[in-house]
Amino acid sequence: MATIYELTDEYRMLLELAEDPEVDPETMSDTLEALGGEIEEKADGYAKVMKQLEADAAALKAEEKRLYTRRTVCENNIKRMKAALQSAMEATGKTKFKTDLFSFGIQKNPAKLVIDDEKQIPHDFMIQPDPVPDNKAIKDALKEGFEFAWCHLEQSESLRIK
Repeated sequence: MATIYELTDEYRMLLELAEDPEVDPETMSDTLEALGGEIEEKADGYAKVMKQLEADAAALKAEEKRLYTRRTVCENNIKRMKAALQSAMEATGKTKFKTDLFSFGIQKNPAKLVIDDEKQIPHDFMIQPDPVPDNKAIKDALKEGFEFAWCHLEQSESLRIK
């Protein structure tokens, strides 16, 4: 695959490892540690590899979207063809028959529950959701100065490359 930047052999190997789904994280970590050079040189090399991986990911995402659209068209065509065949079978009265390759039959689906008025459902038929923490309210309280023994805020950092 063509790279955005000219990569040295070391960083080209790193790119190949990063693109290989079967490489374990320890191998990747060892390779990163083994790369030589000053921090600035390493940073440039890392950034080049990351930019290439970003470009690869974007291309894969576009391909996923294209394939998803194609799959959806196929699935919708199957539904339309099935409905047309069922209508034809019902219209002719042939609801069950065999051909040399396939067997065809119209059968009943499992019963589906349709609730017409939820307000009239007795309490015995209702499920209460499990209580879950309101993370936003807790975080806001901590930021306002409240202290709790059961939680705290952690501040992390991340690298941004522009």
